Amino acid sequence: MDRPAEAEPTGVLETAAAVAGGARSAVQVLTEALERVEAGDGRVRAFLEVTSALAFEEAKSVDARVAAGERLPLAGVPIAVKDNLWIEGRRATCASRILQGFRPSEDATAVARLRRAGAVFVGRTNMDEFAMGSSTENSSVQTTSNPWDLTRIPGGSSGGSAAAVSARFVPAAIGSDTGGSIRQPAACCGVVGFKPTYGRVSRFGLVAFASSLDQVGPLTRNVRDAARVYSVIAGEDPRDSTSSPEPVGDPEGASGRGFAGKTVGFLAEAEVEGLDPDVARNLGDLKKAFRAAGATVTTVSVPRATAAIAIYYVVASAEASSNLARFDGVRYGPRAEASDLLSLYVETRTSGFGAEVKRRILLGTFALSAGYHEAYYERAMSARQLLSEDFDRAFSRVDALVCPSIPTPAFRLGEKTEDPLSMYLSDVFTVPASLAGLPAITLPSGLSREGLPLGVQILAPRLAEEALFAAAGALEREIAFPQELPPGMA
Repeated sequence: MDRPAEAEPTGVLETAAAVAGGARSAVQVLTEALERVEAGDGRVRAFLEVTSALAFEEAKSVDARVAAGERLPLAGVPIAVKDNLWIEGRRATCASRILQGFRPSEDATAVARLRRAGAVFVGRTNMDEFAMGSSTENSSVQTTSNPWDLTRIPGGSSGGSAAAVSARFVPAAIGSDTGGSIRQPAACCGVVGFKPTYGRVSRFGLVAFASSLDQVGPLTRNVRDAARVYSVIAGEDPRDSTSSPEPVGDPEGASGRGFAGKTVGFLAEAEVEGLDPDVARNLGDLKKAFRAAGATVTTVSVPRATAAIAIYYVVASAEASSNLARFDGVRYGPRAEASDLLSLYVETRTSGFGAEVKRRILLGTFALSAGYHEAYYERAMSARQLLSEDFDRAFSRVDALVCPSIPTPAFRLGEKTEDPLSMYLSDVFTVPASLAGLPAITLPSGLSREGLPLGVQILAPRLAEEALFAAAGALEREIAFPQELPPGMA
């Protein structure tokens, strides 16, 4: 089916301004978004479910609220939501057989805040099962393709959300990030992906993977759009004891502030022999771009960053083993036929979980088991604290840290499915910020020789989102990444 002939879809800010100002209706904006999904998602497969009827009810409600004089920062903005966040009345399966048919009875806090701000939920996006993966190939339902090249991965685990924004189906999507699951797919798909400081956004209604790492964040086409969505979903929540009471500030205003006079540190541990040549070349270009923006550029070391992958796969797997113990077929989801309770648990979990989820449950259970807890989990947590202290020392010298988002451009579908370690290393640059609880943002920073997006990651100190958006906005203006439709959607 050919793409509809309506004008190129606009971003979050433009859409919200048009609907709030009466130039367009939320129903009209939604209709065009659904036409784009209908025309293109058969190739990309970003969505697990498009909930048109419920979305039109929401759009009509937004139009009535605008007519009544409400000020809505996301008026009529179509948004896609990763399948591990609760939306009342819609399914939330984490792309897993073990949660087929589950429908939450209320909204996640982030979703409720989006709803109050006037967003319209188009549907649920594909993901690696329980957010465990870097390619969205671990979904039990379907494989999502990269809109830049349909033979390549969109990244993971929020690959459906990244692909939906990249393909211009929606101007924004929500994902979750445990070790890079927003930032890595954003880099693969040539969009902006933002992981807030741990605790900035409530985790209530987010199906838990690793509770000390999980965070909710936006994927958008530009930095200011990400700042707008983040400012809506952030803030303290009494239903999440880890949420931060610190004021959110003005990230959107900060994105236009510039970064002149600040110091940017390029991560020494990222500039290693064997780095993909396109990624290495891009780092050199980015140093020039920051200097053009008026910043001082230096090199900074975070010594334990090289151990981050090892730390992460102990901590995250241990927490996943604990969190996923609740999925047993007794309270919700499909239940296997069995003659006794133990067999019920075993058969349900055997048939319900995919191979990667089982692998991580086994790793985590081993790390927490008697005789190994101290040797693995406790040592990993101690190393995690030392890594955080390394970052604190680095930020005493610089205002922001920079490194690649991914070691290579998006690889081909199926290329790494039989090599878990190689797949895990896709997150080598994103995991450190997750372990330290730092805010980090990925934005598109150029193209490889094959015409695939490259992504740069910027990190800031904890709770310094305004500084992060200032750096990202300044760099974005220098880069001027192309905004035309990705080649795979032409």
